[in-house]
Order: sequence, then C-alpha cells, then structure tokens
Amino acid sequence: MDILGMFVKQPVPGNVKTRLAADCGDERAAAIYIAFLESLTSRFRDIADRRVLGFFPNSEASRNYFERLNPGSYDLWPQPDGELGEKISGFFETHLTENSDRAILIGSDSPTLPREFLERAFRELESNDVVIGPATDGGYYLIGMRFPARSIFTQIEWSGPQVLEQTVFLIQNHQLTLAVLPPWYDVDTLEGLQLLKGHLQALKLAGIAPEIENLYSSLGWDTADESGCL
Repeated sequence: MDILGMFVKQPVPGNVKTRLAADCGDERAAAIYIAFLESLTSRFRDIADRRVLGFFPNSEASRNYFERLNPGSYDLWPQPDGELGEKISGFFETHLTENSDRAILIGSDSPTLPREFLERAFRELESNDVVIGPATDGGYYLIGMRFPARSIFTQIEWSGPQVLEQTVFLIQNHQLTLAVLPPWYDVDTLEGLQLLKGHLQALKLAGIAPEIENLYSSLGWDTADESGCL
C-alpha cells in the first residue's frame, strides 16, 4: 500500500504561521495558511492508496475542522506529543504495518509542491529505504520510508538550518539507502510569500500547473491591492 501523510495544524490565528504573522498579522497569516491547506488537500486527494492528515492539536475542534476539509478523501490521525522527530517517527510506526507498504510524509508549508514529486517519491521507495525532498531552508519538505527507522529522527536540531544535513548523516550512519528529490521551497516568511506570489504569476503566464491557479485568487492577489500581505 502507498500511503501519503500530511502534517497540518488547525488554522487558529496566533497559532499558525507565526513568523509570517510578525509582518502580516495573526488573522492574515491564518487566512494564508487556510488557502495552503485547501489547495494542498484538494490537489492531492487522489494520490496513493491511502491519505492521512496528521492533525494538531489533538482536540475536538481541530478534528472537526479537518473532517470538513475534503471529506472522505483523508483519514485523520492526531499527531502525538513531543518534538517533531517524535511526531514523524510516530507517523511511520503507525502506518507502515506491512512489508510491502511505502509511506511518504509532507508538511503543509509548500503550496506549489508538484504532484509529480510525490509520485516520484513512491517510485524511489521501490528500490531505496528512504527518500528525501530537500527544502531550500535547510530542512526537507518530504520524507518517505519503506520501514520505520526512529533512529534517524533523534538528535536533530529541528528549529535550525542543519536538519537536512543531520538527517542525511544519520541515514548514512545506519547504512540505509537514500533517494533525493529536487529541492523545493516552504513559505514561512514574508520573503517566502513574495516568492510564492511571483512563482504563481509565472506559472499562470506560462500555462503551467493550471490546477493551482485558484490559489492566487484564494490568497486575495487578484484584487487591486498588490501588497505582499494582502
């Protein structure tokens, strides 16, 4: 079974996109994140044999929110307590239950992530233990595995720029085979938001990826006001 997991957070103002909120305000940052969630869950709702939203926090309000988002397309799984490494390990340990299973996990901060990257990740796991999609901030936007390996998520400085480097070191140290996808970008800051805006404009003009054209409108950028935090 091919399993796609996506880590998501209930979009409560003040609790999501906090770095972006420093420039755009809590309400606007939450609205931007809602647009990301709606775009990603809609575009990927038919990828893989099973799709899972790993939601946070583990509350009734959070579960109810994600039950209403593309109902029937995703199973819901509450993220466990602990740091990010514990959450990632928990996802793979919970969902990789058969020898033939392959699972990939993405975040919800890369709204333009190409569908073909996910499809390629599953193919890479046919012959590799781990697949990683490097993010331009030093982390990764995707990680996939054929079997749980908690040891590669320990002793990682999750808030720093060396997440990818430290993870690759642990993969090598445990003699696991690795496949690498093309780099892609997260949107966590105003600079990242400005990159996203230009990227969406370019994709639209070039006639590429029409399925994400509605993201531009949902972010409010087709109005007269051209401010980056609109």
